[in-house]
Amino acid sequence: RSFYDSGGSDSLRSQEDSGSELELYFTASTSFFHKVRRSTDEQIDLGKQQLSVAEIQQKVKEYNAQINSNLYMMVNKDGFYTGFIKVHFRLVRPISLPPPQSLCSTQEEDQQGRRMKRRTSFYLPKDTAKHLHISSQTRVREVIEALLNKFTVVDNPAKFALFERTERQSQVYMRKLSDDQCPLYLRLCAGPSEKVLSLVLKENETGDVNWDAFSFPELCNFLRILQREEEEHVRQIVKRYALAKEKMKHAMARITTPG
Repeated sequence: RSFYDSGGSDSLRSQEDSGSELELYFTASTSFFHKVRRSTDEQIDLGKQQLSVAEIQQKVKEYNAQINSNLYMMVNKDGFYTGFIKVHFRLVRPISLPPPQSLCSTQEEDQQGRRMKRRTSFYLPKDTAKHLHISSQTRVREVIEALLNKFTVVDNPAKFALFERTERQSQVYMRKLSDDQCPLYLRLCAGPSEKVLSLVLKENETGDVNWDAFSFPELCNFLRILQREEEEHVRQIVKRYALAKEKMKHAMARITTPG
């Protein structure tokens, strides 16, 4: 399976974490708690119909006629086809990566010869997206695993889910895809327009955040992020009130000064 990268941001700020389990954390210029616009969940009927081989070949032809890039779909005589899908990342928590090889040295080995654990976590920028070259038989779970492999993410794929997103009459509709659905089939039925259908990778939320699923260094890093955001918020409030106080003093001085 071949893949095509659409690029991502490398402008990440680093912070080292000390402890028995060594970890490096990187955060992009995004907030830990993003202000996410709530979208309406709705069942979307795209791709539920069964297509014949002739219909698939015709749809592939119509699809290719609508795109202005080299991301074409290819179909053979038996209806098997391949093509590209674009997946947008909308993650609100950091992802974990293995450490660079340069960080693993013999000095980090303990007396039993075992290496101390290291890992790297960072926030993906909001505008991160990736293209994948897949087939008509590639399932949602395979797409998620391929995306994680592209970033060398070591988190459990079960923590993530793929959603289909549509826009209609200024409303955004989201629906979680099941593991056995085929994203390329959905893309073919919807056409190339991302307003009709776009694919989004999000956390697989089943309710409240399960903080027990995170390691101790990850939880410590979350607390540091929250503390920095709280301190920044307090500074902004103090600055705003100080400015208002100065304006009131100037207004009072003009009122009490003769003439």
